[in-house]
Amino acid sequence: MSRVRTTILIPLAALILGGHAPLPAQDPPIVVYLVRHAERGDDGTSDPPITAAGRERALLLAAMLRDTGITHIHTTDYARTRSTAAPVAELTGLRPAVYDPRDLSGFAERLRRMPGRHFVVGHSDTTPALVEALGGDPGAPIADPEYDRLYVLTLEGAGASTVLLRFGAPPP
Repeated sequence: MSRVRTTILIPLAALILGGHAPLPAQDPPIVVYLVRHAERGDDGTSDPPITAAGRERALLLAAMLRDTGITHIHTTDYARTRSTAAPVAELTGLRPAVYDPRDLSGFAERLRRMPGRHFVVGHSDTTPALVEALGGDPGAPIADPEYDRLYVLTLEGAGASTVLLRFGAPPP
């Protein structure tokens, strides 16, 4: 029997007899959870903290992400994004890495090459732009009083599947 025929017949026989040929191992998908920072306070500075309502939202977010297996946390270098990520960082024991919101395409490429489950905290303009840079669907722009979006992107090839969830109090 020729080598080609043997290569085809053995898997075919296994299928006919009720077995199956093993599928090649696949890497787990990269999953990215993206949010805008929680409610921003107004202390008269260019880097205000989050409000009490924002702290509550950040705690709720940590509870929601508790069992997701977050392996990386990314924030911009602002008090409001770091404070929003803090409960997830405390829960997971991970140290947030700072990314540059002015280089979203470069950051998106780094995320695509970094296996795991990522939690990314950004801003009303950068979060939808990053969703789009990752190949996802950002939907409508984020309105100024809107803090309740949680994007879940599963990266697949050059694109992404997008799930948009809402959490906490809706915008007024």
